[in-house]
Amino acid sequence: MTTFEIIKKLAKQHDKSLQQVAEDLNFSKNLFYRWKTSDPKAKDLAKVADYFGVTTDYLLGRTETPQFTSKDERDIQKKLTEMINGLSDDSSLAYLNNGGTEIDEEDAELIRSALERTLRRSKLLAKEKFTPKKYRK
Repeated sequence: MTTFEIIKKLAKQHDKSLQQVAEDLNFSKNLFYRWKTSDPKAKDLAKVADYFGVTTDYLLGRTETPQFTSKDERDIQKKLTEMINGLSDDSSLAYLNNGGTEIDEEDAELIRSALERTLRRSKLLAKEKFTPKKYRK
């Protein structure tokens, strides 16, 4: 599988289009399509890996599986749901309200997306830190 195909698959798993992912990362809309014929820059590839919570090796096709097991995915989604529900009470929303105005749908999605990326990154760091050396690859 090429890097483009892997990114396309990950975007589909996250219910996003390639253009949405590119916009979220402040890339040009057609950058991923250019990666069909050329190699991506390391910093761009790292941004995409962080966005999806996978390794750059996975994006390059060097490893067969993303970093997370299905249990890890469930844990991340459960924690994300708990965090979002925790934000829905009045005291939390009052903190997030911008000068008394309601948060629109786009801002709410950006907050959700940022929380998910943070959870994925922290899960990866915890795995690296707490995996015994004899089990590391």
